[in-house]
Amino acid sequence: MASERHCLECDGRLLAELLAASTAWLEQHTTEINLLNVYPVPDGDAGTNMCLTMQAATAEVAQCSDLSAAGVAHAASHGALMGARGNSGVILSQILRGFARSLDKRATFTAADLARALQEASATAYKGVIKPVEGTMLTVIRESAEAATVAARETDDLLAVLERVLPAARESVERTPSLLPVLRQAGVVDAGGQGLYRIMEGVVRYLHGETLEAAREAAAVATLTPPEQGYGYDVQYVIQGNGLDVETIRARIAEMGESALVVGDRHNVKVHVHVSDPGAALSYGARQGALSKIIVEDMQEQYRQFLAAQASAAESLWAGGRPSDTSTVVVASGEGLMKVFESLGATAVVPGGQTMNPSTQEILQAIERVNGSRVIVLPNNANIVLAAQQAVGLSKKQAVVVPTKTVPQGIAALLALNADADLDVNCQAMTRAANAIQTAEITTAVRAARVNGLNIQNGSYIGLVNGELAATGQNVLQVIQEALKKMEVQEKELITIYYGNGVEPLQARQMADLIRGCYPGQAVELVQGGQPHYDYIISAE
Repeated sequence: MASERHCLECDGRLLAELLAASTAWLEQHTTEINLLNVYPVPDGDAGTNMCLTMQAATAEVAQCSDLSAAGVAHAASHGALMGARGNSGVILSQILRGFARSLDKRATFTAADLARALQEASATAYKGVIKPVEGTMLTVIRESAEAATVAARETDDLLAVLERVLPAARESVERTPSLLPVLRQAGVVDAGGQGLYRIMEGVVRYLHGETLEAAREAAAVATLTPPEQGYGYDVQYVIQGNGLDVETIRARIAEMGESALVVGDRHNVKVHVHVSDPGAALSYGARQGALSKIIVEDMQEQYRQFLAAQASAAESLWAGGRPSDTSTVVVASGEGLMKVFESLGATAVVPGGQTMNPSTQEILQAIERVNGSRVIVLPNNANIVLAAQQAVGLSKKQAVVVPTKTVPQGIAALLALNADADLDVNCQAMTRAANAIQTAEITTAVRAARVNGLNIQNGSYIGLVNGELAATGQNVLQVIQEALKKMEVQEKELITIYYGNGVEPLQARQMADLIRGCYPGQAVELVQGGQPHYDYIISAE
């Protein structure tokens, strides 16, 4: 059936195959989508998040006993809902939710049904975002649905309709920079929109009989549960040399593990990959050139810390000899930052952050495990807010999200918590505290770009202030000074520096002393954060 060109209807079995095929095709383009990050920071992960969300959907379908079109669609929707990661994954889950809703109780669906399902998918996705923005994957699904509606009026052939939808989706992606200035300035298309296009492309390719085996393999292995050997290691480093072959390095690293990201030029190549054996990845990199900025994180240890935090949640609920009815679930990456939140009384800490966005299900599980009947979630990352809100909506408890977008905002919010106050009062107070914090994040550019009027060179330092790219240069101190200036720290009282796992303690202390010299009127604190990707996270209050 998959090789036939004429297709009048789709049943549940074919729909399951199409979902598996689109997931397999998306997996092959994950790195491509990750590289479409607006800012050239080393943590673009839209492709990874969409891929994991689709894998969760196909894993749920594999367990589905109802093989009607409606049964498979609803299984995919539920799997995506629980496995959604990052903003792109959450929006994708809403697209699948609307699609399934439109097919409710249908054993099969036709071209006209497909057009209506895509229209409902678009409407549901728009409703799921508080402030929809055009030039994103929302635009791509809407314009794809419009193309399907026009095509379905002219033909009853599902494949013919999809063959009209696919170029419309591609053109919609290509137009995203004209709708969203930040994309045009960065010279990229929308990553989520490109991911959606690849999903559709995978469907059409399968109906042409091109990816049958890949789809079956994807359906067989799709899972979000940790493997028996554990989560493995997050390995990152920069190769410096002459005449480096980026494409060859990328292909070899991709063979070694998951979530591979390799970018750079003939002289500097940034490598990121999740592997079971970090030695092989490091040895390969060392054979190519000199290695620097080496980071090796034990993700299994982070997972064990998460479980330990859950096991001790009941103990941390007790204050003054009585249990508190309000619990807090926070997201943090890095041993130091996790300990900071635990020391401030966080009930549960979910490991996650850049490139390691926790799923809706992981956040929901943390909410349900804590003992309090009222739960406040602090996502501490702009790309985790939607997943947190989705988890709260699924919880049986009285749970809310204080939409903290940085770690310093989360710390400030947690400090503002009053265990005796009701949920609304706490939310208002914690939100005010979070919004009063200025945050700078210092990292290294993974590609050349021009953003916010700044010419950024590959490998240079960049500074983001409250999420906006604000400074760049070859000297990290100069970048930090420019970021602090934009934060107007001379008007603040306290500067806190959280240094990452790529910074030596002595180096961090020297940086703190230099900042004290520049701002003698402010108190400066230094904290070992251990966060990946960002050498320094700095707050001012």
